[in-house]
Amino acid sequence: MLSLLSSLLCVTLLGLRAGAFPIDDFSVTSQKFLSSAVPDGFSINLDEERLVQFSDDEPPVWMTEREKIRAKALGRKFFDITDTPLSKLAPAPLAASRAYPKLNKQDLVHPVLANLTVDGMITNLQKFTSFRTRYYRSDTGKASQQWLVQRIGEITEEYASTSLAALITVTEFTHPWGQNSIILRIKGASEEATAENGTVLIGAHQDSANMIPFLPAPGADDDGSGSVTILEAYRGLLASNYTPVQDVEFHWYSAEEGGLLGSQAVASAYAQRSVNIHSMVQLDMTAWVKKGTREEIGIVIDYVDADLTAFMRTLIDAYCSIPSVDTKCGYACSDHASWSKAGYRSAFAIESTFDNSDKNIHSTNDRLDISPEFDFNHMLEFSKLSVGYIIETAGWAK
Repeated sequence: MLSLLSSLLCVTLLGLRAGAFPIDDFSVTSQKFLSSAVPDGFSINLDEERLVQFSDDEPPVWMTEREKIRAKALGRKFFDITDTPLSKLAPAPLAASRAYPKLNKQDLVHPVLANLTVDGMITNLQKFTSFRTRYYRSDTGKASQQWLVQRIGEITEEYASTSLAALITVTEFTHPWGQNSIILRIKGASEEATAENGTVLIGAHQDSANMIPFLPAPGADDDGSGSVTILEAYRGLLASNYTPVQDVEFHWYSAEEGGLLGSQAVASAYAQRSVNIHSMVQLDMTAWVKKGTREEIGIVIDYVDADLTAFMRTLIDAYCSIPSVDTKCGYACSDHASWSKAGYRSAFAIESTFDNSDKNIHSTNDRLDISPEFDFNHMLEFSKLSVGYIIETAGWAK
């Protein structure tokens, strides 16, 4: 009955405009937040209309920002396609016609795995969750992004050799809402290999959101965990003086919580330039091990590339100490979907099955100290997966 009511509310929601909403899952307090003036420190017009896509089988609909917030709170997943209305498919990269190889770089990968620790992840996530919210349209969301750029620079300075540092660039992909996406590139030793086989991408989203965006959102698991997980993989690679054969990029996306806005902008820009992408892997929520369940890595099997997903399972078997488990995520559930939309191969790894994932997300309780179920050693398994994925696909120029 509750499920039916929620479904009816979702349908009703799409036909309404500001000021005409029924009472739904939101409390009276929440209604007040969404009808009051926007607090200082936030830059959002709740009445601005946005074009939103809930399914490939449904036409997009115009909704206000206020309605978008309600739809997300009701569990609906979507692309906000206002700025990227069409799926401009990228030309199929050469790598897309090739099967993923059998693993053959174990001797290179395992020494890097030995360099990975939870120490940096703990320190980095403590700082990253100290911002009141990392909401993409907030002052603190911008400040958290600036801190992350600074932290990436500090790690590069500390761990990269002079020759390796010369191959690394960090750029901000600017967005009109203020919080920028971050793109870190390690230039490969072979321009020919990059041109032929494509750039290897790994990403996470840096923003956080409460169901009511003006409330605190520490975002420890969603997706502070993924953000610091790939940062630790980067540090471990630098500490091992890793130089890829083909280009490798680490991405930290802005505005995932607003409808995959940041990753859509980045993927669309790459597609428009016909950038050859080998593959893209997204890590979104890597910390939670539900009490009483088996520790495992969730591999999403819907709206992803099947061959790349199978390759991810192979990597987990080889380089992680826990098994994989298949799970489903739904439409537009994280930033990998933006790359699929643009015509590229993508895959998505998450902390568990969705049924066993962290239920504290999008609340003030998404903290790293909320429960022993928040496990940094579990996150470390995803850093191992990241390192294995990068070295096996981008190679190592020894």
